[in-house]
Amino acid sequence: MQDTPRKHSLSETLRLMRHFLPYFKPRLPVLALDLFCASLTTVCDLVLPLIVRHITSLGATNLEALTVSLVIRLSALYIVLRIIDTAANYFMQSVGHVMGTHIETDMRRDMFAHLQALPHAYYSRTKLGQLMSRITTDLFDITEFAHHCPEELFITSIKVVAAFIILCHMNVSLTVIIFAMLPLMVFCSAKFAGPMQRAFKRQRHELGEINAQVEDSLSGIRVVKSFANEAVEQERFAVGNRQYLSVKKVMYHNMAGFHSVTRLFDGLMYILVVLAGALYMIRGRITSADLVAYLLYVTTLLASIRRLVEFTEQYQRGITGIERFAEVMEEPVTIADLPGAKELTEVRGDVVFENVSFAYDDAAEGAPAVLSHINLHVKPGESVALVGPSGSGKTTLCNLIPRFYEVTGGRILLDGEDITHYTLSSLRRQIGTVQQDVYLFSGTVLRNIEYGRPGASREDVVRAAKLAGAHDFIMQLENGYETYCGEHGVMLSGGQKQRISIARVFLKSPPLLILDEATSALDNESERLVQRSLETLMKGRTTFTIAHRLTTIRNADTILVLTEDGIVEQGSHEALMAKKGKYYELYSMYREN
Repeated sequence: MQDTPRKHSLSETLRLMRHFLPYFKPRLPVLALDLFCASLTTVCDLVLPLIVRHITSLGATNLEALTVSLVIRLSALYIVLRIIDTAANYFMQSVGHVMGTHIETDMRRDMFAHLQALPHAYYSRTKLGQLMSRITTDLFDITEFAHHCPEELFITSIKVVAAFIILCHMNVSLTVIIFAMLPLMVFCSAKFAGPMQRAFKRQRHELGEINAQVEDSLSGIRVVKSFANEAVEQERFAVGNRQYLSVKKVMYHNMAGFHSVTRLFDGLMYILVVLAGALYMIRGRITSADLVAYLLYVTTLLASIRRLVEFTEQYQRGITGIERFAEVMEEPVTIADLPGAKELTEVRGDVVFENVSFAYDDAAEGAPAVLSHINLHVKPGESVALVGPSGSGKTTLCNLIPRFYEVTGGRILLDGEDITHYTLSSLRRQIGTVQQDVYLFSGTVLRNIEYGRPGASREDVVRAAKLAGAHDFIMQLENGYETYCGEHGVMLSGGQKQRISIARVFLKSPPLLILDEATSALDNESERLVQRSLETLMKGRTTFTIAHRLTTIRNADTILVLTEDGIVEQGSHEALMAKKGKYYELYSMYREN
């Protein structure tokens, strides 16, 4: 995932806007009303200088016409306009911000859905802390950006155009002099805008790195404490924290330069109006009333320009959030339903590997494939065990069945049909997986078992727990099935977590099972209990077992021995032991240990 800060070209900005603008479509009526209210808020700012000019002009040239009645009527008009301005501003600040929040929420929803669809390979190369930063912090500024971007541009456009027309009506040459300074002001401010945007991007990246480091350290807090490495983790955090500080220093230096330039031009434009206006007044080319109106309009104009310039900072934050949103959304979903994919039902469990090969996308050039030309036929209800040295492709082979990865050669058939012809969700619903590293969600025991079939009744959950041999220990917990498991199930032992994960699969009741070294991390007693649960689970189901403890797969119908050369041996335990080949060698080594 690219995090290198870079200056955006026009085409890149348009690309980012193509990701962002569609979120306005459902809210165009609200946006139109918001912009209408924005136009109303400009009326007071544009009318006040005209009222002051009229009163000043009458006071200087025709004092008799400046009656109390006229002043009261003009004041009443302004009060009415200010009430309208207040109501319009309330709508902009409330409904307008809610509109921005809806857009932020929709973008977060779509990003989360896209993350759910991305393949395993994406998460192998991406830090979770960075993803957390993108889906939370990076989208916070979208609310302000979505609300204020069209608003500020619209208001400033109205005020600049209206002020230009009105001021030209008073004095064209003075107006041209004033407006000629605006491009220079924008140009000088832009010199700081680019570096400021890149600093915002670096800040977001460093914040993501801090999140990643914190997530990594706190998730492994038991390991940290067991090695007494708290000081090491604090130093690692301090390094990231210092990098974040240095980036923010650069950002604030550029921000300070950006705002200082705008303040400088504010002063220059005021003194220019006073100087030029005074000279024009001396020469009779402008009245005192017009000069007062000029100063008021310049104040309004500069306030608008200042708001737009200040919005540039908000724009930089917003466009950075959109950019990091786009980077995630542009990640291709490489594993998806093919056109015309059908639902998988009534599974018998006949699995065939036809000349299957697989290599990772990010593998080094020239690196050998993980699997090459694998041919295998597993009959319905058959139990197949996979053994072999680490890195031989045992887990990879099993991960190809639910399409966690796509084969790079050959095909896999389920009940005579290529698995790519089935929808992903229906295929994976038919497969249950029990892994060595059990993941339990932060919640109750009931919720974690129910995850196997969301919406299942409590009776079904209890029945699944009994089949998994988990019911008795669950009832001994403080709150039974309502006991909180803790983050990643830290409140439970390894054997307890494993039996809950098996109960989850019992509840799912799939016809195909993948057991990925499900007992290798357990003590002997826990292994005995879990193995008994697994044997119950395996009955009548097509099962692929990846074994570390070879004694647990002696009863498998077929044992496959995988090496870097593929399947080098296959057969029953007795047949392979009699052959005295690779399996015999592995089994003998295991028994000796």
